Amino acid sequence: MGLTKTEHFSTAQNTLAVKLKALGHPARVAIIEYLMEVNTCICGDIVNELPLSQPTISQHLKELKNAGLIKGSIEGNAICYCINDETIRELHQYFQNMSATLSGKQDTCC
Repeated sequence: MGLTKTEHFSTAQNTLAVKLKALGHPARVAIIEYLMEVNTCICGDIVNELPLSQPTISQHLKELKNAGLIKGSIEGNAICYCINDETIRELHQYFQNMSATLSGKQDTCC
C-alpha cells in the first residue's frame, strides 16, 4: 500500500482529513453524540454508556482529542472531556459551504 502524500495538499485539507478520519469509527461517533447530549464535561461516565472497555474508550478519546474534536482537562486524577465547540462549528461551516455549492449546480452528473 502506498504512502499518503499529505505534503501535496493544503494545510486546511490535511486538517479536515484528520478530523473526518477521527469520526470514521462508530464508537467515536457515539462518544461525540453522548458528549453533545449531556452538554457538560464528563470525567468517566462514558465507560458506563458504551459497550466498550475502559482502555478502548480511552484510546478513542485520545484520537478525538488529537483531532481537536473534544477537549480534555485534568481534575484531580481524572481527565474530563467535552466537545470542542469551535471545531464542530468549523465542520458545520465546511459542510454548509459544500451544500450551498452543490445546490447551485444542476444535477447532470452520473
